[in-house]
Amino acid sequence: MNPIDAFWHIANFFAPAWGVAALLALAAKLLWRQSYGGVAWRRLALWGGLGGSLGLLAALAMLGRDGKMLGYGLMLLSVALPQWVLGLRGLRLRK
Repeated sequence: MNPIDAFWHIANFFAPAWGVAALLALAAKLLWRQSYGGVAWRRLALWGGLGGSLGLLAALAMLGRDGKMLGYGLMLLSVALPQWVLGLRGLRLRK
């Protein structure tokens, strides 16, 4: 495998986490404006993407391969958790 193929292989492994994180950050900013008003969209997407990447790596380590539904479930949980915490922090700072 040459370096370009390796880059695309790794990028496609992490793409679902970063795509879901960006969509969830957008949905959170649109649907829960009061909770996420003080939190930047980029910050939500960044923390969600990092959490999702860690979730995918943990699923790969636990399950031994990529693409299992349990792995994607763990990724969704690890994307949503940091964004939820940031929303709670935003509510606490506004009060």
